[in-house]
Amino acid sequence: MTIDAHQHFWHYDPVRDSWITDDMAVIQRDFLPEDLEPVLVQNGIDGCVAVQADQSLAETQFLVQMAQTYDIVKGVVGWVDLTAPDLRDQLSELAQYPELKGFRHVAQAEPNDFLARPAIVAGIRQLAEFGFTYDILIYPNQLKAALHLVREVPEVSFVVDHIAKPYVKTGEITRWSNFMTQLAAQPNVQCKLSGLVTEADWQNWSKRDFFPYLNVLFDRFGPDRLMFGSDWPVCLVAANYTQVKTLIEEYVDPWGSDVRDKIFGANAVSFYRL
Repeated sequence: MTIDAHQHFWHYDPVRDSWITDDMAVIQRDFLPEDLEPVLVQNGIDGCVAVQADQSLAETQFLVQMAQTYDIVKGVVGWVDLTAPDLRDQLSELAQYPELKGFRHVAQAEPNDFLARPAIVAGIRQLAEFGFTYDILIYPNQLKAALHLVREVPEVSFVVDHIAKPYVKTGEITRWSNFMTQLAAQPNVQCKLSGLVTEADWQNWSKRDFFPYLNVLFDRFGPDRLMFGSDWPVCLVAANYTQVKTLIEEYVDPWGSDVRDKIFGANAVSFYRL
């Protein structure tokens, strides 16, 4: 089964979705499974993992409903308040939905130490009891906190979204590489090959802009802990779906069909229990 491990759905709300700025006007509209399905078919992808974009339980319920309604949606990464006093009760209730695989918070919008805060670490630790995963969404200057988190909670399976958003546009790589090397040394951490084009020059990126970063990831994580994600529809500000998929396909191709099958499906199926 081929899987896109990272994409989003929403009914566009200009107030709630204020992060979609005017320079991202191409995605200032609704994006739903019926919009994605023909794109997946065209690109030979069997299904996807829908990831939260809003910090609300309503978002989690919306995505679960999408997964229950559309066969292409194989799993959901939702949102829950990790500091809620009744977190365990909420997780117990949410665990009734087999479509719900894990959780994420838009930590990139939080202070640099957010993921290392004791209350957040304690909340994420509770995910282990229910077998939930955690997606890490950060910028490079938040990698130190992420490293602290994954070391503190070895019982939870983590995946780094968008390769931690390195500064591709300026070519900075050393500090990012050092931290990603340390993250990769933790056996409970995987990484999504997603969100690359939006960290480059949207209008003038080249495939070779990303190769140094991909080289680091394949060397440190290896092909068993990496998974393809399109970040559709956010990717549309810089590239269409086929361009995003082809970028990773062409890099992976020399590794052979076994590795390609892992990156484009098997690893995501295993991590998210699809």
